[in-house]
Amino acid sequence: MAHPAVLFRPLAGGKVQCTACARYCTVPPGSHGFCYVRKNVDGRLELLSYGLAAATQVDPVEKKPLSHFHPGTRVFSIGTVGCNWRCLYCQNAEISQETEVVGRPLSPAAAVARAQSYGCSGVTFTYNEPTIFIEYALDVMREARAAGLFANFVTNGYMTPEATELLGPNLDAISVDFKGSGEAGFLRKYVAAKGPEPIWSTMADLHRRGVHVEVTDLIVPEVGESVEATRELARRVRDDLGPSTPFHLLRFHPDYKMMQFPETPIPTLEKLHAVAKGEGLEYVYLGNAWGHPLEHTYCPQCGAVAVARFGFTIRSWNLDAKNRCRACGHAIPIVGRPPRGYVPTFATPVA
Repeated sequence: MAHPAVLFRPLAGGKVQCTACARYCTVPPGSHGFCYVRKNVDGRLELLSYGLAAATQVDPVEKKPLSHFHPGTRVFSIGTVGCNWRCLYCQNAEISQETEVVGRPLSPAAAVARAQSYGCSGVTFTYNEPTIFIEYALDVMREARAAGLFANFVTNGYMTPEATELLGPNLDAISVDFKGSGEAGFLRKYVAAKGPEPIWSTMADLHRRGVHVEVTDLIVPEVGESVEATRELARRVRDDLGPSTPFHLLRFHPDYKMMQFPETPIPTLEKLHAVAKGEGLEYVYLGNAWGHPLEHTYCPQCGAVAVARFGFTIRSWNLDAKNRCRACGHAIPIVGRPPRGYVPTFATPVA
């Protein structure tokens, strides 16, 4: 279901340069970029995966993870095939590393209709890197906005200024997933990316454009658990995005080509949590550590539990109608509130 791409520039000899992601692939006629889904057809770039969903599901927004954005709501998650990274531990490798463009037809209008039919408040692009199918995502987002739904990206952030310029007016929230605290050596070896600078540019640009930003850091034991790297990442989040930016330290589990590594020890996550808090970040969470007290939102002024969580569910909401701490009145920067009559639910698969 090829569709003309927007983000590219023509080059001499019929070549094109893709401008969607920070690889800036130069693509000869008849060939495709690193992601497999953007192909040069007669001197124009085509998105081969447009309207082809490889994975859809209804999720809690907290699963993205977004802890400060419309908590308690459900989102319709959409993924396609292909990726601009090669994460050796990818839990969605069966679609992200797929070299054949496959999927079920799902037009932008049909995606929004399905989101509404399942009672979702928004649409989310996830499972593989949404930047590589940005033209399709944008069309879905515009349909979603027109229907009163929000839209967010779960992304590695490896975008271009051209991409963020298009996304800015259409995107409500973004969860940017650093790997190994963004260390250049880790990125080169384990995800096949050159370095973290494009990610920083993406976050800063979208933040300036008013997009809600949350940051995650996947802590991979033995090779991506550096205290100094975490400290540097936390400092830069604080300085570039602000101390109230939600920061999630995610527990690694073995998958794909990194089955020999253990799960991240909880004490390691706790140690790095203290490091990030020590650098002035006010809202630091542990992810994939269900039942741990550091899943909760704590008021940075009085220390009371503002929002108690278990995994992707809210167990108690201790904020007033203006999202101020009931104990001391401090404003907690959370966009929206749980829907009236909210009942905690887990992910609901969609056939």
